Amino acid sequence: MMWAGNAVVGRLVVGHMPPVMANAVRWALVAVLMAPWAWQVLRQHEALRRRAGYLMLIGALGVGSYNSLQYMALRTSSPLNVTLIGASMPMWMMLVGVIGFGQRATPRQLGGALLSCAGVVLVMSQGSWAHLREVRLVPGDLLMLLAALTWSIYSWLLVRKPASMQGEPAWNWAEFLWLQVLFGTLWATASAGVESAVVGHSHPWPADAQALGTLVFGLLFIAIGPSILAYWGWGQGVRAVGPTVAAFFSNLTPVFAAVWAWALLGTAPQWYHPCALVLIGAGIVLSSSTPAARPTSTSEPAA
Repeated sequence: MMWAGNAVVGRLVVGHMPPVMANAVRWALVAVLMAPWAWQVLRQHEALRRRAGYLMLIGALGVGSYNSLQYMALRTSSPLNVTLIGASMPMWMMLVGVIGFGQRATPRQLGGALLSCAGVVLVMSQGSWAHLREVRLVPGDLLMLLAALTWSIYSWLLVRKPASMQGEPAWNWAEFLWLQVLFGTLWATASAGVESAVVGHSHPWPADAQALGTLVFGLLFIAIGPSILAYWGWGQGVRAVGPTVAAFFSNLTPVFAAVWAWALLGTAPQWYHPCALVLIGAGIVLSSSTPAARPTSTSEPAA
């Protein structure tokens, strides 16, 4: 639900600030908000030195790359296309699992992926094949495909951690997520600097008071909801059921987007929204009903 809101509010944010800069500001704000609950972890110098490589990698993938690519895609692609391409997440998750982590995709998972994607296509088409034929791919769609790939690798790395992440100290979810944010913000800030040098954004903040208010509100929402709450939920879900099954829940995003539109814009859901919810739910149930979908549990929570 939070990521569905991110697609709506993120489009407003990148309308007032360069997309890579918006991502850097977002995660810097998250780092500040979470610091009171996690800053003590910085005292563990030996553990940080030993685990720095892993933290730098997942920070680059989950914080520094995925969200920057998504915001860049929203500048050149429509929310419709971005959401539709996001429906390919289960397929990417299965592919990364098979190639990189030796996780076999089962027939149930493949069937669940088809059911879940059918539900997303139903929402995107608004129940009309004619409407679906109007969808056109643009260069920004390729950025979203790359974003889906980076997120899949990130999710698998949450549950298939290297030996350096095993044993003591066992970080809680806030400490682990905060460290991801710190390392990821380094990548995001460096990328924002490159964006500013190449594109030439000398004044990233809008001068208009109303636009500035919209930007500040949007950044606060994104920092608290789609960042802290959603990343915590995703990490716990991936740890419990594995990346492949968790990926099917991302297909609920367009359904929740309809809920956001109903609550904020007064646009009532149409007949195809509950139908799509049934298809997506059936795909989740089918894919998660096989024990092979569950990975070996880890000794520490993945935030």
